[in-house]
Amino acid sequence: MDIAALSVVMSQSSLQQAAGLQVMSLAKEQAQSSAQDMVQMLSQATHPTLGKTLDIRA
Repeated sequence: MDIAALSVVMSQSSLQQAAGLQVMSLAKEQAQSSAQDMVQMLSQATHPTLGKTLDIRA
């Protein structure tokens, strides 16, 4: 493989890695936002003890 072809392959690999990291960053930000929204929603529950315990009989 000549140097020019190797350079192109390395550049493509670098671009692919950068794109993958950007997608992962966006997914992480969205997951954090969803988690914060869920915590806020649960803290504003109308009944403060609702869902805190689970009674199970066998």
